[in-house]
Amino acid sequence: MNHDVPVPYRIPLLIAGFLSLAFGIGTGLLRLGWNFPLPAPDLAAWHGPLMVCGFLGTVIALERAVAIGRRWAYLGPLFAALGGLALPAGFNWMIGAGLLALASAILVLASLNVFLRQRALFTLTLLLGSACWLIGNLLWLQGLALLQVVPWWAGFLVLTIAGERLELSRMLPPSPAGRMAFIVIVAVFLLGATIATLTVPSNVAVLSASLLALALWLLRQDIAKKTIRQRGLTRFIAACLLSGYAWLLIGGLVGLWSPILQPGSSYDAFLHAIFVGFVFSMIFGHAPVIFPAVARVKIPYHPTFYLPLIVLHASLIARVAGDVLAIAHCRSAGGALNAVALALFVLSTVAAVIRGKRHS
Repeated sequence: MNHDVPVPYRIPLLIAGFLSLAFGIGTGLLRLGWNFPLPAPDLAAWHGPLMVCGFLGTVIALERAVAIGRRWAYLGPLFAALGGLALPAGFNWMIGAGLLALASAILVLASLNVFLRQRALFTLTLLLGSACWLIGNLLWLQGLALLQVVPWWAGFLVLTIAGERLELSRMLPPSPAGRMAFIVIVAVFLLGATIATLTVPSNVAVLSASLLALALWLLRQDIAKKTIRQRGLTRFIAACLLSGYAWLLIGGLVGLWSPILQPGSSYDAFLHAIFVGFVFSMIFGHAPVIFPAVARVKIPYHPTFYLPLIVLHASLIARVAGDVLAIAHCRSAGGALNAVALALFVLSTVAAVIRGKRHS
């Protein structure tokens, strides 16, 4: 008996997630001084939750629900979508935070289901990533400052991506020493996230060291260093992965250079190197694989896929340079180009879906 949710019911969840992305982009531009129309100016405070929880949380929870094929797991992306939209809709922020906490709790159960089906290091890493999201959302719900919550949200995304890449690395399996190094890195990351939450002001030195080590581990172990020599979609995915690891490395270096993150400077560079440079490079690379699995649409490769990726990296170089050199207009322009890169990604994905339907 099929317990999965039909594709037409998944599409509204994806749309809701992308609406959170749109609001997240708008709030980010508003924070940088751009005059972007929003329902309420105070939405700028929810830039991080909209991007991490409303958009990425919905997409990752939906992907996990599709993977296990159980209807109850779709409550995860449903609550994430509703929680993300509750913030711009004007509801009390605790309603949105509560819905997102429920979403993360269901993702933990879904990830536990995956782990119990297949007990492996990569499924354990995915479970830890979802647990990080739950911890971060509960801390946020308790009223902690976002600076204390962000390390756990970073853990949600970083460990989820690392777990998925570790699964694929079975094609190029790490040695026993490599596996042990990965375990140690994850343990140090969790320790670093705890330290960053408990120290006032937050100290991200240990967290940053683990990010730097993880970036080097991924650059060494990922099969992308071999597939970059191929052509077409395979090379594009490898280019996304390797450039994303470079941004994770840069984020770690920024955190070690300035372990007490400074607002408008190292704080901005640290967060956006990880959440935009690393995470969205992964999204750009995995979208041609994930969206067909979730929405049952074809996304044929086209060389224009590189355009959003190039703009993304150029914009981040400008933004991080502006942060490090204290050039405000450079950071602001880089942030605007971040938004352009994400808009180009959405447009190129839609165009690819249309091409796929025409070819069919």
